[in-house]
Amino acid sequence: MLNKFHILFLAIIFLSLISCSAVQINNIEVGEAWANNSVNTTIFRKNAITSIGDYQFLGYYDNNEKMIIAKRKINSSNFDLSNSGFTGNAKDAHNSISLVVDGNKKLHVSWDHHDNPLNYAVDDSILSPQLGDKTRMTGKYENKVSYPQFYNLKNGDLLFLFRSGQSGEGKLVSKLYNIETQNWTDLYENLIDGEGERNAYWQASVDKEGTIHLSWVWRETWDVSTNHDMAYARSKDGGKTWEKSTGEKYSLPITAETAEYAWRIPQNSGLINQTSMTADKDGNPFIVTYWTENNKTDYQIIYLEDGKWKHENTNFRDSSFQLGGGGTKKIPISRPDILIKETKTDPIIYLLFRDQERENKVSLAYHKLHSDKPWKVIDLTKESVGEWEPNYDLQLWEQKEKLHVFVQKVTQVDGEGLAKAEPTMVRILEVSNLPKN
Repeated sequence: MLNKFHILFLAIIFLSLISCSAVQINNIEVGEAWANNSVNTTIFRKNAITSIGDYQFLGYYDNNEKMIIAKRKINSSNFDLSNSGFTGNAKDAHNSISLVVDGNKKLHVSWDHHDNPLNYAVDDSILSPQLGDKTRMTGKYENKVSYPQFYNLKNGDLLFLFRSGQSGEGKLVSKLYNIETQNWTDLYENLIDGEGERNAYWQASVDKEGTIHLSWVWRETWDVSTNHDMAYARSKDGGKTWEKSTGEKYSLPITAETAEYAWRIPQNSGLINQTSMTADKDGNPFIVTYWTENNKTDYQIIYLEDGKWKHENTNFRDSSFQLGGGGTKKIPISRPDILIKETKTDPIIYLLFRDQERENKVSLAYHKLHSDKPWKVIDLTKESVGEWEPNYDLQLWEQKEKLHVFVQKVTQVDGEGLAKAEPTMVRILEVSNLPKN
């Protein structure tokens, strides 16, 4: 029979277990930033925040549209803020800032693009937030740039992707930076070709073995409702050659006819573009997006397993909405970001998102692959973040499994409109002790 001391001891153990299982949030303030639209928080920023070794960098536009580069030593609560000397047209929510640190610890930044000439600069010295003069990469195919994105390759080199051309008729351009020569070279002027009839809206990821995974939806016109299908390609040699998941080599450029389709999704399905993807320890890609099925809009996972493409509907939302029109949209949910935590059996999938159903807080959904249990969702903030979309420090997660999320409350008026909002604080949510199914 238990006496009161045994009961007290068990109660302490129980409370300790509850405490250990609770998600912990450390909220770090960085600086006040432009909040009249979502330009600082668009999901296609690669990257909004990144790190190498003990140092972390991020970028944003302040209320005067000046590009600010922030740097800190990880675990410090203080960021050093540097005015880059460059200004962007923050009134266009497409014109986001993308940054990366290469294997030589040099910071590269590209900013302010929506079908205009390349804006690109490199820091003055190693691990410096101070940028040098604006410069070109190779000078080729750099006159009509949209959605610039950097990706760290396993050997320290960089992959740079951007769209050349306009919505509905663009092509995907790729370039490679070599850390030994410190020069850019052109890979492909036209990796994915819309053939003047459509364009690819892509997301990409580099796995632990260095394989580049690339997936995309096609859009037939300027109207987002014409998004359709999810296509896939991968490169095992730093973007020089590309293949299907079967190993079959692509003849480049990839077109709608020659692409491998991970999942067929018709037009007018509420399919969103420019989301995110990752890969597990075995190099299997996981793509997250959303579309409407059975009169409900849900986040959807498309993944490769045992050489076959599979699909999982997260099924934790209750409502649907119509997706259509052009420009940056005011949408009830954000596009999702994805990360994977490996376990001894199946991995745990985490989704970062924002949902009007949850009062537009920063939310985290999680689920163990192949589990019969439903997806679970928790909120990481108590307050609304407006039309924020997720970005997290991908390098820090991959190297140390530490989750640092870029957060700012922003307002997005539908169709590229501007709000009259006071500047709001850029914050980093340091999230630890992630929940498990």
